[in-house]
Amino acid sequence: MPIIKSLDKLIKYNNRSIKDLTTTPAAAGGGDTGALVHIKTLTADNSANLSFVNGTSDVVFDNTYPIYKFEFIDTSIRSDTEKLGFNVSIDTGSNYNVAKTSTAFRAHHGESDSPAALAYYGDDDLAQGTGLQPIQHGGGSEADSCISGELTIFNPSSTTFVKHFLIKSSNNNSGDRAQVEYMGGYCNTTSAVDAIIFQANTGNIDGTIKMYGIKDS
Repeated sequence: MPIIKSLDKLIKYNNRSIKDLTTTPAAAGGGDTGALVHIKTLTADNSANLSFVNGTSDVVFDNTYPIYKFEFIDTSIRSDTEKLGFNVSIDTGSNYNVAKTSTAFRAHHGESDSPAALAYYGDDDLAQGTGLQPIQHGGGSEADSCISGELTIFNPSSTTFVKHFLIKSSNNNSGDRAQVEYMGGYCNTTSAVDAIIFQANTGNIDGTIKMYGIKDS
């Protein structure tokens, strides 16, 4: 079919004239470019933690969105033995002690081309643990070491189902290696989750964490 005739079938217009165009065809692939809605950005500067609590400081963490995403950007910790992690609350931050079960695997590759491995990583999983869920394994105290990645939580306001989460992160640790870690699990509660906290298992953190809601998902 000629290109002009194909275009003619896609465009709706009033007077058969481009100048009177009223609607244009959707972009290839469709989708809602506004589906990711920014809610809040918090920045740590040698801070004990960063928390997002529904109804506090313009944070929305309820049934407004079915999926929430948190992006951590150049977050860093102060010791080689520390881990960045998260926990959730069902009482707007009064307690962060919800039981979680999770699993993790990671790949790493050193700057000297060694070591290199891909393996299940049991140090970062939980079995009904109420403490922090690690986001990555280890960090680095070097000035240029940092962690970036994302955490997705599904339907936290449900009062029927447990709350599933997925994590993917990248960091350069004290062993001068690139490290990517993937984790998944669930917060084992049927109560609505309405707050989340990010912190290290010991010590303070730096960096930025952004919160988004995903609409129409």
